[in-house]
Amino acid sequence: MIELETRELEYFLAVADELHFGRAAVRLSIAQPALSKAIRRIETRLGTPLFVRSSRHVELTPAGMALREHGRHALNAVDVAVRNTRRATDAQAHLRLVLKPGGDAGLLSPILAEYAHQPDARRVDILFSGPADRTDFLRDGRADVGLLYAPFDDLDGLAHETLHTEERVVIVPAGHRLAAGDSVRLSELSGETLPRWKGIPGGDGTGPEVADAVQLFHMITLGRMIGVLPRSLVESVPPGLVCVPVTDAPPSSLVLAWNEHDRRPLVASFVAAALSTVSSPTTQSE
Repeated sequence: MIELETRELEYFLAVADELHFGRAAVRLSIAQPALSKAIRRIETRLGTPLFVRSSRHVELTPAGMALREHGRHALNAVDVAVRNTRRATDAQAHLRLVLKPGGDAGLLSPILAEYAHQPDARRVDILFSGPADRTDFLRDGRADVGLLYAPFDDLDGLAHETLHTEERVVIVPAGHRLAAGDSVRLSELSGETLPRWKGIPGGDGTGPEVADAVQLFHMITLGRMIGVLPRSLVESVPPGLVCVPVTDAPPSSLVLAWNEHDRRPLVASFVAAALSTVSSPTTQSE
C-alpha cells in the first residue's frame, strides 16, 4: 500500500495552490530546498511526476491535479475526524448549525423547540454562511449540521434528509411585463437578465453579481435584473416588487445535511428531532 503522511500532503497542496516553490516554502515556514526534496520524495513514492517545473513556472501534471483534488478531501477528512473525536469526549460541546440568513423556510424555531426536549440535547450555535459555502462548513468540520437548498447546494459527500419542498417564484418590479400574471413558464424568462451569484461558479446569470437576497432585491428594484428563488426565501419582499410562481421550474427542497461519515449521537439526535418536527400535523398545516 502506498502511504502519504498528512504533512507531505500539506506540502504538496501548498505548492499546488501557489504554483511556486518559494512562496509555498514561505507559507509553510520551511526552507525551499527541504520542500523541493519532500515533493521529489512524494513523486518517487507515487511513481509519477506531480509538477512540470521550468526556470519560469510550475504547473500541475494530470496526476498532480488528481492528487490536489483527492488530497484536499483527505486532509479535510482527517481534520474533521480529529475535531469530532475531541468533541465526542466533551459533554459540554455545542451542536453547530449552519444556514444562510432566512434560509430555514420557517422551520428553525419549531425544530429547535423539538430538539430541546431530547434527553441528550445540547446548546445549538447558529452559524450564518455566505451564499454558497454552507457545504464547506460541513465538510471541514466547522458545523455539525446545516440547512441547505437542493439542487443549488452540492450534496456530494453529505448525508441529508428532505424537510420541505416548495415552488420557485420569479421576482420582478411591479411594472414588469410578467408582474400581472398568475404564473409564468421558464420560456417566458428568455431574454431577461438574471443575477450571477457570488461564489457559485458556472451559473447561467449574465447580470451583475449579488451575494444575497437583499442585494438581489435592490438590483431588481433598480430594473437591472429579475430573480428566481424558492418561495420561502421571498416571504417578505420590498414594496414595488412582485413574486410570480414559475410553474415548470423544478421544485426546490430544503434539506438538513451533515457529513456522511459523522455518526455521532449528537448529530443523530438533532436529525431525529428535525424529522419529527416536519412530520407533525401542526407543522404541516402551517
